[in-house]
Amino acid sequence: MAIPFKRQVKRLVGFLTQQEIEALLAATDDTWTGRRDHLLILLLYNTGARISELLALRVQDVAGPQAKRVELQGKGRKRRTLPLWRQTQRQLRRWIRENRLSAPMPLLPNRYGEPLTRFGAFQQIKKLVRQASGKLSSLAQRPISPHSFRHATAMRMLETGVTPEVIALWLGHENLNTTHQYVEADLAMKERALAAVTPPKTKPHHFRPDERLLQFLDSL
Repeated sequence: MAIPFKRQVKRLVGFLTQQEIEALLAATDDTWTGRRDHLLILLLYNTGARISELLALRVQDVAGPQAKRVELQGKGRKRRTLPLWRQTQRQLRRWIRENRLSAPMPLLPNRYGEPLTRFGAFQQIKKLVRQASGKLSSLAQRPISPHSFRHATAMRMLETGVTPEVIALWLGHENLNTTHQYVEADLAMKERALAAVTPPKTKPHHFRPDERLLQFLDSL
């Protein structure tokens, strides 16, 4: 047990851009499945929740008739409450009303009324990625899973100036080091950071051969 693990190259954690998420939302249709998948993606991005946390939601976990907040149960049975965008609130109210969902019923069911499974959610997102990649080729260039939305939420927060400590609370991380794996600075943020640093004013020295060296070279 005292033998250290072999060092490995750590790959950067990928994240979805705002444009890519909007393309995935636009790929949903107005069928029952399409409206559910639209709500699923919207909730994933709004909350940055783990897919297991969202799929375990019951209607009673949406706080109040206005659906302004959602209560998630994370790892270690720890619960946290997150606010929702008005757009998400409207979608939730409409979804609950149209499907006549009662408090103990799953918020994101399959067509049999049972909670949507992780495999089912992954397959639906995979299908939307295929459809949206026709209009946005970047979606087809890397694997995308429900966890990609969690990374995207963390990145958007970092870009707007939210501190890693607050992001850790939002994502339900106990260890701040876990959050640092999510909040990678993108190239634009790095360029802004570099612009804030004043470069040195010294100029490089140019080599100028003296007369003795030139005479020696001529004699060769």
